[in-house]
Amino acid sequence: MEGQGVLRGSLDLRNAMVPGLAAFTLGLLIISVVGVLQKEAALAMMALAIWLSTAHETATYYDSSFGASAVASNHLIVCLVGAYFGGGRLLYILTRKWVTLPGTDLAKAKANTQGSPMGSGTNDLVIIGLILNMVSASVFGCRVLGVTTSLFVGQVPWLWMAGLIQIGVCILSYRSLDTLVATFFGFTSILRFAEGYSLLYQVWQSIEPIFPVPLQVVFLLLFMVLAVFMAGRSLVDGLYLLFYVTYCIASASRPTGFFHGGSQGVNVAIYVASALMTLVKLYNMKASTKIPTGEGIVKNLFTSSSIFKLRQEKDLHVPYLGYSKFADAEVLGHAGSILSAFAITMSVDPTDPRATVVLPWVVVAGGLLKLVCGSVAFSRGKTLESSTFILYGFMWIIWGLTRYGGLYGPTRGFHMAVGIICFMLLNGFIIFCTLFLSKAWFLYCLTFELILISFLLDAIGALPAGYDIAVTIIFGVVSFYCFLSGLVSNTFEEPQLPMGCPLLQLQGYGGGSSKCPHLPARRATSVIQIAEIMKNGGVCGVPTDTVYVVVGACNRPAAVEKVYRTKLKPKDAPMSIWISSLKQLEPARHLFSPLLWDFMQVAWPSQMSLVIPRGEWLQCFGLKDSAKYIGTAESIAIRIPDCSVTTSLIDLVGPIVVSSANPSGEADTTHHNQVYAKLGDKVDGVLCNGPSPENIASTIVNCTKIDTGTIGFFRIGTVPKSHVLQLFEQVQKNHSSGHVSSTFTEVPLEPPYWSSAFTEDALSNSSGDASQQSYVNGGFSMEHEKL
Repeated sequence: MEGQGVLRGSLDLRNAMVPGLAAFTLGLLIISVVGVLQKEAALAMMALAIWLSTAHETATYYDSSFGASAVASNHLIVCLVGAYFGGGRLLYILTRKWVTLPGTDLAKAKANTQGSPMGSGTNDLVIIGLILNMVSASVFGCRVLGVTTSLFVGQVPWLWMAGLIQIGVCILSYRSLDTLVATFFGFTSILRFAEGYSLLYQVWQSIEPIFPVPLQVVFLLLFMVLAVFMAGRSLVDGLYLLFYVTYCIASASRPTGFFHGGSQGVNVAIYVASALMTLVKLYNMKASTKIPTGEGIVKNLFTSSSIFKLRQEKDLHVPYLGYSKFADAEVLGHAGSILSAFAITMSVDPTDPRATVVLPWVVVAGGLLKLVCGSVAFSRGKTLESSTFILYGFMWIIWGLTRYGGLYGPTRGFHMAVGIICFMLLNGFIIFCTLFLSKAWFLYCLTFELILISFLLDAIGALPAGYDIAVTIIFGVVSFYCFLSGLVSNTFEEPQLPMGCPLLQLQGYGGGSSKCPHLPARRATSVIQIAEIMKNGGVCGVPTDTVYVVVGACNRPAAVEKVYRTKLKPKDAPMSIWISSLKQLEPARHLFSPLLWDFMQVAWPSQMSLVIPRGEWLQCFGLKDSAKYIGTAESIAIRIPDCSVTTSLIDLVGPIVVSSANPSGEADTTHHNQVYAKLGDKVDGVLCNGPSPENIASTIVNCTKIDTGTIGFFRIGTVPKSHVLQLFEQVQKNHSSGHVSSTFTEVPLEPPYWSSAFTEDALSNSSGDASQQSYVNGGFSMEHEKL
């Protein structure tokens, strides 16, 4: 900026640099103090050295006697500490953990972190966001305290840098399943861009810009609502947000917004509060003894109430909408709609539309953050909501830059009208689709169509007086209801602010009132619940090491037939059997040739199905008459999947019959939200694990003539043909040389394994009462699990 002539002299350079350096100096001091208290020597020394550097650099702007040598010396300390730590890690790796320099053992530090009471749900990114709040508050606070002499364009990089990084913190907070913190930093990023724009405007005009008062009032209302919900987490968090409520009140009280002493004085308070919050949260993340923050006080009040029922799950696994590693971002998306709608209620000067601070609210709140929310919604499988947010985001960005960025003219107005008509047609299709989603979403999209009409009338110069204000208020009110509904549903299981049922119902995916349970696969309780459904004769969709499949318990003949009926043309795709261990075939081992048995031991677990001849070995699975539905008249495919979720499920229910989770002739199912979409009520539960690790199915090897020394291939899938042939050649060599490895050694089973699990008598006796059946797999008994 100095090279471009923006900074004219040492005074401008000081005014530009000191606010940001002051914030980072205090932030680094806090980090170094916590590092010393928690005995993080390397971190503490580096933070302390950088703190001294920034402190000395700040001082040089007021007294040149400090000189650059002190700054350079402190940076040298940082280099030495970094070299020590990097050298220690390199020595640790080269000596294979034999030599560990003090303070460089990351494994020990990681173990200490995992053992901390905070658990894995801590959002460490809060610290970054709080320090960035200090940066922006310092820009305006230094002015009112007299540390700097003016507010000007040289401070814009601090503000916009803070806003951009806070958007990143917002996105990563969704990744940490922290909706409230993500929404808060989304709000503060909007403020950062608006503050930066208000300073940048002085490049065009020497006067101070005017702020839309209705917007500030609405913004303080959003901060108040968010503060109430944050107080449910901890009282300190809720009180901290009240500083921003005060900030919005101070900004709304004067047309000049950020430029008068009231709002700048509040920034001083925000600076101090952000520093204290940084210290408390950073210390509590590392220390075993916590600083009290009022955590759980409000939560206990709700818990003791019979009216409110708090949501225990951090993440929401809504049926058929997809499973993602991101929290739901609809709250922030609707908040952006509120802010952008009420921002355009302010009349602007046609000759200088930039004089009214509308552009950043429309472009950032209504546009940029909506694109972020649309991306997060897409990752959660919410295709319609994602499309809506992304479309509206582009519309707000284009309209904001054109209408309020000084690009609007008669010719551009005509071109704009053509583009708006295209957006209206697209939004008409979205309105039709929301008929099948919910009433609230239908009203949300319908009222946005009214806003598009106001844009169109404005572009052609035929806008009736008051129409634009009326429709934006209506759209803002609908968006506010959706905003509240999202917050309530993320916090409470009961009561709820309903979004309303669909106006039109469809059969199958997304339609009807009954949907089978969709449970996250990473939880053991979910696997147990799916197992219970299967033991009661249910059919479920589960993830595997390839694509999603539909499974049923072999010892439930009715379930086997039900899986068979899920295919439109079941004879075109024979069903297979999956086991979790060869021990489940031990009672029938004498029925298999030694070569086939050894090949199965080498080949599994893997993404490889082996087609073997039918035989009496099927009787050990309790299939009874349902065996006719599996495989062909001559052979059956069997395998052990290389997937811990699937094998754990088989350990609970016993061997399973498997079919691809799609009607015959359709593509493989590669995401759990496609299972119910394709099969509907034919499945009784879905175990959700997001996208499949592979987009193609397993390799199917023909082993019906393996004893003649040949194998064939029905399908080349994820396992290459060369690898299969290499394994088979290895087994053949072992047999030809008479060598039997320890891997192939038979492990004898206790007699109760056969008598309690696989005998026909045991199966027939237990068929009347599924809850009392004992099915043992690899030494695991469901009777023991109940105990």
